[in-house]
Amino acid sequence: MAQGKLTIHTENILPIIKKWLYSEKEIFLRELVANACDALNKLKILGEAGEAHLHDTEMRIDISIDKENKALLIADTGIGMTSEEVEKYIAQVAFSGAEDFLAKYKGKSEGDQIIGHFGLGFYSAYMVAQQVEIDTLSYRPNSTAAKWSCDGSSEYTLDVGQRSARGTTIKLTIDKENEEFLEEARIRELLKRYSGFLPFPIYLNGTHINPQEPLWVKSPATCSDQDYLDFYRTLYPMEADPVFWIHLNVDYPFNLKGILYFPRMQRRFEWDKNTVKLFCNRVFVADNCKDLLPDYLTILRGAIDSPDIPLNVSRSYLQVDRTVRQVASHISKKIADRFSSLYTTDRAKFLACWNDIEMIVKLGILQDEKFFEKAQEFLVWKTLSGEWLTLAEYKTRAQESSKNKIFYTTDEKIAPSLLELYKSKGLEILVANPHIDTALMNYLESHEKDLHFQRIDGKLDEALLDTSREKTLLDAEGKTESSRLADFFRTHLTHHNKLEVEAKSLAADDLPALLVVDEETRRLRDYLALSGQAMPPGMEEKRTFVLNTNNKLINAIYGMRDKKPELAKEITTHLYDLSLLAQKGLEPAALSTFIERNTRVLEKLLS
Repeated sequence: MAQGKLTIHTENILPIIKKWLYSEKEIFLRELVANACDALNKLKILGEAGEAHLHDTEMRIDISIDKENKALLIADTGIGMTSEEVEKYIAQVAFSGAEDFLAKYKGKSEGDQIIGHFGLGFYSAYMVAQQVEIDTLSYRPNSTAAKWSCDGSSEYTLDVGQRSARGTTIKLTIDKENEEFLEEARIRELLKRYSGFLPFPIYLNGTHINPQEPLWVKSPATCSDQDYLDFYRTLYPMEADPVFWIHLNVDYPFNLKGILYFPRMQRRFEWDKNTVKLFCNRVFVADNCKDLLPDYLTILRGAIDSPDIPLNVSRSYLQVDRTVRQVASHISKKIADRFSSLYTTDRAKFLACWNDIEMIVKLGILQDEKFFEKAQEFLVWKTLSGEWLTLAEYKTRAQESSKNKIFYTTDEKIAPSLLELYKSKGLEILVANPHIDTALMNYLESHEKDLHFQRIDGKLDEALLDTSREKTLLDAEGKTESSRLADFFRTHLTHHNKLEVEAKSLAADDLPALLVVDEETRRLRDYLALSGQAMPPGMEEKRTFVLNTNNKLINAIYGMRDKKPELAKEITTHLYDLSLLAQKGLEPAALSTFIERNTRVLEKLLS
């Protein structure tokens, strides 16, 4: 069996790096500035270890543009390199100096984090440059400056450099296709985007680019509400102030810092716009963290910074693994805890924010079992009387006869007579969100065996009946007055397909009739409507027209059956259409007929 070593030729690997490693050419500036930041960080660590002097030169990064010579220069006052180190770390592709350094000096503070690890970032310069030169002087006493130069081929030169102060200067001679990177405005935009939060000052042609420290590195106890709002405006200058925020600071089982903001839900909210920004050691990586956040949290704004989140070699996107899933789970838990804490300590503020967080809470319940367990503490519903209740609070106030039933409506402007019917029996009505609550109710019912949501026009509950006034006396044919009344109305509504008609003794007299639409088929219709589908053939809604035997109008219509049968028929049809109209179920095409009949009935009644 033969053994050997793979051989990688520079003339083959450099074109791959130049063309395929990075998704955008602009990444080169992020990588070179990150390298400069690492050089300064290494010097800081050496200074703290007593192995380097830090007071002779300011620790900074300078970027300058020489348009005349088509050159972009990135200079730092960091650790610098000797000629031997240039050979080791620059001339060997994919050999990272960070690995050697970290093996010897293991910085414990956030500020000691080294950004580079793969040893490829420097070579991103060749995506935009036809020639790259390095002029560097090591921090070590009595060092000689070294100058390295390469045009992107496998050949390079190494000579004595001209730099007289500790640090490194990289000069890029920009090729003709990429002269946009000689424009100051373009470079400023890239520096602010990718490097705006690095821990050392960055100057572009003498102007300080990154004066603001990222708020996520500070202790929450030292940050005011104004600090959080100001930082939000830094991240999202054009957006309205957020509702509230969560400051993340985790050191086990992974390192993660960040601030997550809950934006205001505008009428035309763009769920996928400007989501949470991902950073790695303060270096901007991507505009969203969708793999770090469950779907129901993708509307959040803010920033997350973690050195432990696995990125691809080009540091352009996440590589989903166990750590990423752990982070997602931890963030979800923190948000559930924040909601619970706010609801407990400042219920008024929580309720004021409810319109903006309602969809997050309800989608979280549907998508995340652990979130659901916590969310039961703060899932609130508004009643028609204006109170806010959890389901547990609602059930403690319910009557014994309806202990496990939750009565609800999707329309706050329901008919007063229908509302009075429920009030007369002391039954509270919750207001449901038609866009999501159908799915939520099904989910909650599946997790609590005896729980049942009942729409007020989805079923006539026994609690709404007054059995003491029920007309149960039988006539010669063995029929009750209630059944005869139902039969009479049914004969005039035969044109309404599959309509059931019942006559009941309701607790309130003012409501003449109620159109009941079967709860299950209505939920199916609502669910299909959300996905743009229609009800399957043969699955039409089951409707029941319930007549109130205690109502004067119903009895008056029934009393016309012999003397004015045609008028009784018209009023019956009109009453049914009024019930449809009250539920927003009257088709627009039928409205003109409804108005004409209304006029005709009034004329007949007056005559």
